[in-house]
Amino acid sequence: MLNDIVLAISNFMYTYLLIIILLAGGFYFTFRTRFIQFRMFRESLRVVTERPDRAGSVSSFQALMVSTASRVGTGNIIGVSVAICIGGYGAVFWMWLIAIIGGATAFIESTLAQIYKRRNTETGESYGGPAYYIEAALHSRPLAMLFALSLIATYAGGFNMLCSFNLQSTFSGYGFYNEGVTPWIIGGVAALLTAFCVMGGGKRIIAVASTLVPFMGGLYVLVAIIVVVLNLELLPQVFGRIFQGAFDFQAIFAGFTGSALMQGIKRGLFSNEAGVGSAPNAAASANVSHPVKQGLVQMLSVFLDTLLICSATALMLLCSGVEPTEAAQGAPYVQAALSAVFGSVGPIFITVAMVLFAFTTLIGNLYYVDNALAYLMKRVPSKQFMVVFRIVAVLLIFVGAGLSIDLVWNLADVLMGVMVMINIPVIFILARPALAALKDYTAQRKTGRNPVFKAASIDLKEKTDYWN
Repeated sequence: MLNDIVLAISNFMYTYLLIIILLAGGFYFTFRTRFIQFRMFRESLRVVTERPDRAGSVSSFQALMVSTASRVGTGNIIGVSVAICIGGYGAVFWMWLIAIIGGATAFIESTLAQIYKRRNTETGESYGGPAYYIEAALHSRPLAMLFALSLIATYAGGFNMLCSFNLQSTFSGYGFYNEGVTPWIIGGVAALLTAFCVMGGGKRIIAVASTLVPFMGGLYVLVAIIVVVLNLELLPQVFGRIFQGAFDFQAIFAGFTGSALMQGIKRGLFSNEAGVGSAPNAAASANVSHPVKQGLVQMLSVFLDTLLICSATALMLLCSGVEPTEAAQGAPYVQAALSAVFGSVGPIFITVAMVLFAFTTLIGNLYYVDNALAYLMKRVPSKQFMVVFRIVAVLLIFVGAGLSIDLVWNLADVLMGVMVMINIPVIFILARPALAALKDYTAQRKTGRNPVFKAASIDLKEKTDYWN
């Protein structure tokens, strides 16, 4: 009954609200930034390698790796599998589209997070996110508190429970798997490893993410390329079926909730999180000379997630020659596809990849939660409070491993949807400072200077801890 209720809410949100909000917001920001995704893509690659001015501060690259750690996770493997198995080949196209236009949305929200970020007086580091720019610019603490609570429920609850479930599901194809016991064992191990990492605080999370994300992402894409090359003759047919399925409107409107359009957008949003309001929490921690720099870097994270990692999964699955079916959605389809190409080694590789993806997702998600807690409590929480909270968070990871697939996916979708319905209208209202900052940045770059931001240069009325 609980799953039926959550499913009904999810279908209503994604049928009537979120698709309109996401597409409208993405296209609006794309046009207002003059197609920044394409126009300044090379610039985003340049600024991501810049070092912070102050030694020991969080760099653009490190902030990128934290947000990518959360974005690049089990959704890139299991989520893509679910989208294709339920929505068909065409779901891949809609995942691409939501990522391309979502890049502009990610730029706006992360630039705003940098403009309105706060200073930690004890450590000198910065922090921030949507809750902070909602209060600073809209002067609405109740709305900001609602967003912060939604973020905590989504990332410490829904997303991490789903991540834990997806992780244990990859072991279902092994002979030792016992449906009543194995999920709880794997959930327990995942919870303990996550606890060890997050008990060390934000610095340890950043260090782990910066090390693991580039390694796991590169290895995963390499294996996907090998699969495609080994089955190169299937590639034209795969692309043909992707575009054919994407524009089969008769099929889309005949069964909208299970269509390529619906599944592609739901799973694409779950994967890249553009507009959700999560990545700005990582973006605010970076030490940069201009807010636009981190906006460009976070835009790059969306592309890395969907256009690179998700596309790698999709092409790896569809070029394997194994047809997707709804019954095989999730880990079984991925394992069957890799077995067809690599034999018994295939499922082992996917298991290893899922362990790495899941681990970085779990710790990246809890990094976001730290910022939301600091906002609600109006200060950085005490160590004692954070220990208790993190114990609760890792217990949720343990519980998630044993839930049903439908309930965990639907719960995560609904919680994420609440964040989107708050964040995108807010950044739509607050877009002016981000767009003015972009204009200031490009003007300085044209003169050959390294852009340095001052709040007065865009006539910013609100008080900020930085940029004065």
